[in-house]
Amino acid sequence: MCLSVPSKVLEVREDKTALVETLGVKRVVSLELLQEDVFPGDWVLVHVGFAIQKLDEEYALESLRLFEEILEMEDELEG
Repeated sequence: MCLSVPSKVLEVREDKTALVETLGVKRVVSLELLQEDVFPGDWVLVHVGFAIQKLDEEYALESLRLFEEILEMEDELEG
């Protein structure tokens, strides 16, 4: 199963990478696969270290809410 996660762009770098934040975790991802410009504050879909699509903020936030809900249910099942 493949999983892509919405991430907020915090900083765009000159080497076609960006610092993004996903569920409180910051990391650097490649922007090489995107065909449109990305700016701080934008949302992107990240898969294995690559931003693969720019996202609408409302969609990104709803997706993250659902991810968090799934994680909470998983914790309840384990606990």
